Amino acid sequence: MARYFALVPAAGAGARFGSSTPKQYLSVNGRPLLWHALGGLCAHRGIERVFAVLSPGDILFAHHPWHELSERIEPLYVGGGARAESVLNGLRAVRQRMAGEDWILVHDAARPCLQVEWIDRLIEETGSDDVGGLLAVPVADTLKQADASARVTSTQPRSGLWRAQTPQMFRYGLLMRALERADPAVTTDEASAIEQLGLAPRLVMGSNLNIKVTYPEDLELARLILMNTRALGA
Repeated sequence: MARYFALVPAAGAGARFGSSTPKQYLSVNGRPLLWHALGGLCAHRGIERVFAVLSPGDILFAHHPWHELSERIEPLYVGGGARAESVLNGLRAVRQRMAGEDWILVHDAARPCLQVEWIDRLIEETGSDDVGGLLAVPVADTLKQADASARVTSTQPRSGLWRAQTPQMFRYGLLMRALERADPAVTTDEASAIEQLGLAPRLVMGSNLNIKVTYPEDLELARLILMNTRALGA
């Protein structure tokens, strides 16, 4: 029977955030972003192990009591310079413990608001799929194409467009093969690597609450979401 594992690439420096502290270690409600991201995965009892892929020079991870969150968390100090490289290195590091049919859920370290019900939906709708899939939400905003001077050149149709989220869930063997063959220049997430094999991942409805912290103001939004979901018992 296929098992479920999670992998969180957390080797980045978060340069767009403009902080000297790597983004995954910035504090939200007294804990680093990475704590919340890993905690959301650990809250799902069907996930056997949660791997955090860290930079080989990471000295911050050891400063936090991860065992208080879950004994299922395991650091892998094999992160690379780009997301796809970190994920691939992480998959290679655990190859002796995986079967090709096992499922890997790859989740962003900067998505701290993950809820169990979204993971349930992803597993339910993707667990019998031949390809795999990802959480996503349909684009609601009007899309503008701009030139180099930030002037609108056209309005783009949004019909059929979705915003990709995480987790993204694929079989271990398939994801390894996809990432080993993928063009790094166009591989922005795991689904894009799968697409380069000519396959079509399934889109599973996510949530607008599943935000990715990219800019400083996103930290406050994440704080509010986490406070409200905890108050509601989510």
